[in-house]
Amino acid sequence: MPAAAVLLAGVLALAAGPAVDVEYDEVWRFADTEIVESSGLVVTDDLVVTVNDSGDSGRIFTVDLATGQTVGVTRWSPDPRDVEALAPAGPRHVWVADIGDNRGVRSSLELLRVPFGRGDRTVTPERYQVVHPGAAVDAESLLAHPVSGQLYVVTKEVFGSRVLALPERLDPRWPNELTEVGRVIGLATDAAFFPDGRHLIIRNYGRAVVYAYPEFQAVGSLVLPDQQQGEGIAVAPDGEVYLSSEGLRQPLLRIVLPGALRVRVSGLTGAEPNPPVETTPDVGAPDVGAPVTPTDPAPTEPAPTDPAPTEPPGDGFVDADGNPWRPEIWPWIAGGLVGLVALLILIRSLRPR
Repeated sequence: MPAAAVLLAGVLALAAGPAVDVEYDEVWRFADTEIVESSGLVVTDDLVVTVNDSGDSGRIFTVDLATGQTVGVTRWSPDPRDVEALAPAGPRHVWVADIGDNRGVRSSLELLRVPFGRGDRTVTPERYQVVHPGAAVDAESLLAHPVSGQLYVVTKEVFGSRVLALPERLDPRWPNELTEVGRVIGLATDAAFFPDGRHLIIRNYGRAVVYAYPEFQAVGSLVLPDQQQGEGIAVAPDGEVYLSSEGLRQPLLRIVLPGALRVRVSGLTGAEPNPPVETTPDVGAPDVGAPVTPTDPAPTEPAPTDPAPTEPPGDGFVDADGNPWRPEIWPWIAGGLVGLVALLILIRSLRPR
């Protein structure tokens, strides 16, 4: 089995495309000993919201972004089955995604809209039932579009995860059916939109990929810092990207996107703003009836215009310098062969001895 796991990791690395290492810093470590499996993450201007993985009671933790100290706990009942993700849900609210299903047996999932903030509280949250269009499948990622508010669930599947869209308006009375709209990196453990609403980032245990929305076209791949079990990612309102991990007193990490990718997701084009126009002070109007001598306007050159930004050719991946990367066929052939070998090893390991 260890050999199969190593080979499987190789397949996932090939599927993710070329990746660059990211710089990062440790903001602090979670001080609360009740936070033992930070699986979902939301970061606001001054607060961090997180939730434990499956097996915990109905609660979320509000943590001070400046200190790492828990400053509020929101509780509700009954207890969820397997909470795996959080997403922004408007001012001082988050979506809590009870969507985990390791065995693939749940007939329906649940989303809750829960308030958070400083101070403890017990609430009765809004509840929405969610159903898959086909067979049940595990999922650990929830996305909320920063403009429309539409929600997306990302499945956790080995050879490529699926992005499933919820209806634009959730119905609290009936199950809300998911619809597949894209395919992304395998074994997805969390995801978040950037503030521009045109890009999102999806992570697994070792990689993260930035995608253009709504095409879900990959535009950059990152190697994430080592974590005990990395299952949280959040993008703050200022565009900073944060990571969390399961485990006691784990750090909150802030990563730095490569320059070209950072410019892309920030919506900047590199053009300087227009300089202020200098005006001549008013020296008074001419006398009424005074003759006016017409003058021909001086010829002017057409104002230069900046070319519109274009997406790179190929599948959209860029390297650390922003140069387009064109996919080659050999990694997919190699990935297929490695996957076949991994499958054979797995089957052999499961044979009765």
